[in-house]
Amino acid sequence: MAAAVNEGITRSEAVMDYVMHHVMDSHHWALPFLEVHLPPWLSLHQVMLLIGGLLLIGTFGLAFRRRDPVPRGIANALEVLVKFVRDNIAIANLGEEDGRKMAPLLCTFFFFVLTLNLMGLIPLFSTATGNVNVTAGLALITLAVMILGAIYKNGFVGFVQAFIPHGVPWPILIILVPIEFMGMFIKTFALTIRLFANMFAGHVVVFSLIGLVVTYGALGFPAIGLALAIYLLEILVAFLQAYVFTLLSAMFIAQVHHPAH
Repeated sequence: MAAAVNEGITRSEAVMDYVMHHVMDSHHWALPFLEVHLPPWLSLHQVMLLIGGLLLIGTFGLAFRRRDPVPRGIANALEVLVKFVRDNIAIANLGEEDGRKMAPLLCTFFFFVLTLNLMGLIPLFSTATGNVNVTAGLALITLAVMILGAIYKNGFVGFVQAFIPHGVPWPILIILVPIEFMGMFIKTFALTIRLFANMFAGHVVVFSLIGLVVTYGALGFPAIGLALAIYLLEILVAFLQAYVFTLLSAMFIAQVHHPAH
């Protein structure tokens, strides 16, 4: 009995080590029948970022290599998504003029996050958006656009006035203005954690369920069906989180660029 318990604990620890190795960043890339040891200056998630960027460049380059009056195939699907981001996210939140200016940035957010999310569902790759450093880097881009864009659009005085609500007594402003200013950074933190937590947790759940088979043998087989269901749900989550990140970025930028609204 004691030997069986110890064996179960050993298997459970091995499963946990495998799960954490898959979701955490490292300098090892486990490929089928091959393990690639990356140099100290290059991590696995950095490789995923490079591959994701190259995939996007290659996909859009091939899809739009010819200027067809009527897009077909993958070009048509990409154009539908681009118009959706432009019309329903950028213009809807920032207005016609600023929305069209911000559409390239927001489309880049959407497609890049979506690509990284979907790559994480392929066993060959790893989930870069499950790394808080990656999501923080993306959120900092939004913060930079919020601050620098607002200063460029409204001037430094206008940027500062955005944190001073009209008609509020000055004693309350002493408390309210710092809170409004801190809120800009809190929004950036929320962008970081929302994307990271959803992608990280989903992969941990899927691999943990599959690990029940390793830990408990045949008794754990029913968990495979549940893992498959969650895996399919993760495909929806990949699209949803790309949409949410892009939408919130547009909303946060609009709140600083158009404080009157």
